[in-house]
Amino acid sequence: MGSKNQTETRMDGLEKTNGGVGGDSDDRCPVEEVALVVPETDDPSLPVMTFRAWFLGLISCVLLIFLNTFFTYRTQPLTISAILMQIAALPIGKFMASTLPRTEYSLFGRRFSLNPGPFNMKEHVIITIFANCGVSYGGGDAYSIGAITVMKAYYKQSLSFLCGLFIVLSTQILGYGWAGMLRRYLVDPVDMWWPSNLAQVSLFRALHERELKNKGLTRMKFFLIAMTASFLYYALPGYLFPILTFFSWVCWAWPHSITAQQIGSGYHGLGVGAFTLDWAGISAYHGSPLVTPWPSIVNVGIGFIMFIYIIVPLCYWKFDTFDARKFPIFSNQLFTRTGHKYDTTKILTPQYDLNIAAYDSYGKLYLSPLFALSIGSGFARFTATLTHVALFNGSDILKQSRSAMKNVKLDVHARLMKSYKQVPQWWFLILLLGSIILSLIMSFVWKEEIQLQWWGMLFAFALAFIVTLPIGVIQATTNQQPGYDIIAQFIIGYVLPGKPIANLLFKIYGRISTVHALSFLSDLKLGHYMKIPPRCMYTAQLVGTIVAGTVNLAVAWWMLGSIDNICDVEALHPDSPWTCPKFRVTFDASVIWGLIGPRRLFGPGGMYRNLVWLFLIGAVLPVPVWVLSKIFPEKKWIPLINIPVISYGFAGMPPATPTNIASWLITGAIFNYFVFKYRKGWWQKYNYVLSAALDAGTAFMGVLLFFALQNENKELNWWGTKLDHCPLASCPTAPGIVVEGCPVFK
Repeated sequence: MGSKNQTETRMDGLEKTNGGVGGDSDDRCPVEEVALVVPETDDPSLPVMTFRAWFLGLISCVLLIFLNTFFTYRTQPLTISAILMQIAALPIGKFMASTLPRTEYSLFGRRFSLNPGPFNMKEHVIITIFANCGVSYGGGDAYSIGAITVMKAYYKQSLSFLCGLFIVLSTQILGYGWAGMLRRYLVDPVDMWWPSNLAQVSLFRALHERELKNKGLTRMKFFLIAMTASFLYYALPGYLFPILTFFSWVCWAWPHSITAQQIGSGYHGLGVGAFTLDWAGISAYHGSPLVTPWPSIVNVGIGFIMFIYIIVPLCYWKFDTFDARKFPIFSNQLFTRTGHKYDTTKILTPQYDLNIAAYDSYGKLYLSPLFALSIGSGFARFTATLTHVALFNGSDILKQSRSAMKNVKLDVHARLMKSYKQVPQWWFLILLLGSIILSLIMSFVWKEEIQLQWWGMLFAFALAFIVTLPIGVIQATTNQQPGYDIIAQFIIGYVLPGKPIANLLFKIYGRISTVHALSFLSDLKLGHYMKIPPRCMYTAQLVGTIVAGTVNLAVAWWMLGSIDNICDVEALHPDSPWTCPKFRVTFDASVIWGLIGPRRLFGPGGMYRNLVWLFLIGAVLPVPVWVLSKIFPEKKWIPLINIPVISYGFAGMPPATPTNIASWLITGAIFNYFVFKYRKGWWQKYNYVLSAALDAGTAFMGVLLFFALQNENKELNWWGTKLDHCPLASCPTAPGIVVEGCPVFK
């Protein structure tokens, strides 16, 4: 890290703000990426919770939750990030600052003004915090709505709106309670730096700071150019030429070979040689590769290569593991032993329980080989996370638990935040206890609908309490979040077999509350970097949570009631966009873990029983890495070997495809290794701004395409609009298996 570049950055930044307080060189943040990007100054006099912030924040929250809930039901889901509103809020905020009256009013003894002065960065951050609530609910983390959708659209269950609202709000507020309890471990420490926040910090600086004109292209100009290019380009993969999302040239070379298409298909195969030129595809499942640290990218890459290019091919073609060749090599569907889709309606009772006699008559459930192995990786990832954090971070966590935080040297950001009133712990404790009580009430009032009794709720809360901290440590340092959805459903599936709805609800309270807690913690770190008073953060997050949850459920309820056959692929028109691929995976999981249960699949005599050994393997694998790091402390690369993140290299598949992950790895390597190493000045100034611009341009064009063309059924139909062109990739290769559209092997 060059001192000259750092000095220039600070001179260009907030150090010029009137009333600003700068940091000394001896207390600078030791994380290089943070030191290069985050301003080390503050102006405590800036107003934060203004009328403008409330007005634009609530509008941003409602608009984003509406759009994200709407798009998540589509065949090609689109998550619209908060960057969309982050950009739109700036000109509107400045317009309000120039037009609103400056008259002061009095309310409850406090004087305030609708227009306290120029629109400032801290107001802008609070608006973004509101907007992030809309993304968390409606976008990638819309698990509560996923469960409600499965209950209504797949299981055809009657469910009251009030019960649904209890599910949504109690899950979110529970997560916020966990976040408050864990602030001292995952927000205050310097090493917990939350890499994904640096893109937003860079964008805020680009939008608000004045840069010297002789320093080349300003961040703002660069952002506008990159966003415009991204906006115009996304018309190709988003509408005109969708094949750019999965460019599988291997299938063109061997159009009649099943094996070649299984290997080369980017959509239904291993994606060897395939690639995507669609930013939405690159960032869809692991987030932006431009904000992920290089060591994390390497770990994900190791796991991906081992899994996709070694383990899966051996299991499929060499050993025919789990009767693999009876099924497609890559699919999220459930199958019968003859390779046909599994019809779950044949094994359901009217009370949504398993009909054991019907199941014995219809036959066992089977998974595609990659799907089965991906589940096994989840077993290893869960225990590896606990072991890794205990070994590498355990001593620090114990020190902080003994209230030793006051003796820890503070970096400049933590020192500046000492100027503000902190949020008392009991404020969060009230939310935590309130959401637990709300959930327990629901388990008594609607016990027939949700199937999960009060003790199951308490069990779920205990599981979330155990795992939120270790998973948070991984995400705060690597930008990867090792999930344990599978474990939550595995555990309750053993305790309550044949209860799919109970399984869904246990997953929400035992796992998804953790997802939301980590989302809130990430926002708290953003507020820490941008010097937002903690009590303002508390208010914005809590209000945003309640508003977003209510709108989220209302939009989903409206869509489920007004779109005929939504999520029913068999009953929908072939060109219908309402196929709900995200929720299909949620439904499949409820069948695997809840309806049929892990005992039948993974217990003694089960087809997938050997995968359970991966629990033990995952627990053991971090140990040699830790031992080597102690034996060779001078080898700084050894502690960077992160077994949970390595196992994350094949997480999320399906619905994520190998092409999504491979393109993510390549893009991350280009920017966070080569550019970071050889063009550090460019990386420091533009890297995170570029990430934000790509997100924003893609989101703007995605919204425009839908409402201007796709919503009017103005779809194109030509060679370039057909994804993948690998029809044989979904075919089985075992002798005697008859599937429509596929050759039969003898």
